[in-house]
Amino acid sequence: MNTNTIENTENHRAGFVNLIGNPNVGKSTLMNQLVGEKISIMTSKAQTTRHRIKGIVNGDDYQIVYSDLPGVLDPAYKMQEMMMRFVVDSLQDADTILYLIECGETKYNAELVEKIKLLGRPIVLIINKIDKYTDEQVEESKAFWKEIFPESDVFAISALKGTNIAELRDRIIELLPLCPPYFPKDALTDRPMRFFVSELIREQILLQYKKEIPYSVEVVVDSYKEDDNIIRIGATLYVERDTQKAIIIGSKGSAIKKLGSDARASIEDFLQKHIFLDLSVKVLKDWRNSDLLMRKFGYDYGEK
Repeated sequence: MNTNTIENTENHRAGFVNLIGNPNVGKSTLMNQLVGEKISIMTSKAQTTRHRIKGIVNGDDYQIVYSDLPGVLDPAYKMQEMMMRFVVDSLQDADTILYLIECGETKYNAELVEKIKLLGRPIVLIINKIDKYTDEQVEESKAFWKEIFPESDVFAISALKGTNIAELRDRIIELLPLCPPYFPKDALTDRPMRFFVSELIREQILLQYKKEIPYSVEVVVDSYKEDDNIIRIGATLYVERDTQKAIIIGSKGSAIKKLGSDARASIEDFLQKHIFLDLSVKVLKDWRNSDLLMRKFGYDYGEK
């Protein structure tokens, strides 16, 4: 790394680039593509992302601080209200907004769109999942959204396949303001390792359980002890009802045993080290509607 270039920040660009869009449009997939590492968990279920997750990309003369955010929705309970607060609060520090849409999508939150327009900051419209649609459908989608954001740049991409990601990345760098870096140049994220462990466990819950179960579970890493050859991790899965606890555990512990095995493999792949993972399940009735528990679980300021 050229430290002389880093110290001379006169021509250095840096900024916060925030990803906004409806649930399940591919924000986390795009985030991981842009960062070049798995920062956000990904599943086909809506509301996979609950927190604001930053991923940092560094070059000699630039630093991009990406933020993956929860999908825009109409809140049905306290936790979703907190998730939407992360989205609205993220507008305040955004230097550039990436507004992500699935091709053919026409639904949007008019109040949020108006707030974005009033900011007067660069907006990049991103039409995603173009690999699933015809060229005509992609052009129709571009035209629809260009009427809503007439001053924006427009990119048609496939985040999953990496189509047009390099061109999008180049444009993002061009839009960064002249500014010294916000974080150390070797930083990848501002989140602690415990956060990513809890997210990887939650990813497996989303993949393995159906209906309301994944949305009723919060994962808290209680212990994280690193030895020379192994990391010992203890985590608690909090659910809202006894019936949910029984489903998480499964007959004779079969479900939680599979969950633990798959989560351990995922964490080992992420950390590149052997893991001992101990999971337990506890009931906290109606935790998603409790201000106190929301703060305990890190939904007040987006930190966990």
